Amino acid sequence: MRSVITAWSAISPFGFGADSFRTGLRTGVPAPAAATVAAQVGPARLVPDFDARTVLGRKGTRSMDRVTALAVAAVGELAGAPDAPGAPGRGPAPGLVLGTTGSVQSTMDFTRSSLDGDRPFYVDPARFPNTVMNCAAGLSAIWHGLKGPNATIAGGRAAGLLALNYARRLQAGGRAGTLYCGGVEEYSEARARLHHHGSGAPDGSVLGEGAAVLRLEPAGSALAERDGLAEVVAVESGVYEDAEEIPEILLGCARRALARAAAAPADIVLVAPGETAPEQAALTSLFGFEPPARVDCTGLIGDSAAAAAAFQVLGVLVRAEDDPGLAGRLALVTAVDHDGTLGCALLRPCSRTPNPTTARTP
Repeated sequence: MRSVITAWSAISPFGFGADSFRTGLRTGVPAPAAATVAAQVGPARLVPDFDARTVLGRKGTRSMDRVTALAVAAVGELAGAPDAPGAPGRGPAPGLVLGTTGSVQSTMDFTRSSLDGDRPFYVDPARFPNTVMNCAAGLSAIWHGLKGPNATIAGGRAAGLLALNYARRLQAGGRAGTLYCGGVEEYSEARARLHHHGSGAPDGSVLGEGAAVLRLEPAGSALAERDGLAEVVAVESGVYEDAEEIPEILLGCARRALARAAAAPADIVLVAPGETAPEQAALTSLFGFEPPARVDCTGLIGDSAAAAAAFQVLGVLVRAEDDPGLAGRLALVTAVDHDGTLGCALLRPCSRTPNPTTARTP
């Protein structure tokens, strides 16, 4: 059984909501870069004017960190929509699969408070949940009443694709109906410093942040038939030890995905890659020197890490809205993380273009 994307939401450096992301991507102008505290890292592309209390209200947000607030808000744009599935007594309860590594800033702040306090145990217990990787997914489910499967997937820049594959497998195994799936990442001084000093971080990259969430339905369901935006044809992943292995391993992933789809490289008409050189080498090997049209997200919104691949999927959906000729054709999304994870996904935009969920403006 395959899965179908039926709606999506985005909170990005372009602004709050799907319309802001759609407009920014179509314009093709990079989101504004703001000066940051970690000056040696350079500017970053941040979600403008995002505040948890403004967007979500004062209740329950006092100790909520930024990555959790971004996730709760983005999931809410879909789960809180008037036409959202999952009413009591109408099939399996919706679930959530979220790609994230949690908040580096929360973990470091909590650890620091145990070191510089009068006693190691003089810490704020309300802030401890923020140090746990599944805090964002768990609180999003509680906040929006998602009582189905709840999972957090780590994988750096490939996290969005790994989450998509996990959600697809839940549906294929009959363990879930509607699933919300995507990735979230925050910008923080702690993340910026780790990025700057990390051995695998690309030089000169501009950091970004945000959340991208998809609504996934099992193929053949009434909602998939009515609201289908794109079919998830195949998702493949791999690991590597040395950067020199990336092109070959990623190429193998792409070929396995094509085999599952009974397709050839020539059938792919759109690619949404990350910005790493090994990815480009793999795509050159797959397509030759005349690659298909491409969607660039990282260059416009910055390196959004755990949310990067999910934003690339949204880039394919936006392009499919603008070009009806992509319906029924194949699009390839690729992602490589410097910690050893990579993957790709094949999507097939549907032959109709429903009116996607339009997010509120806080």
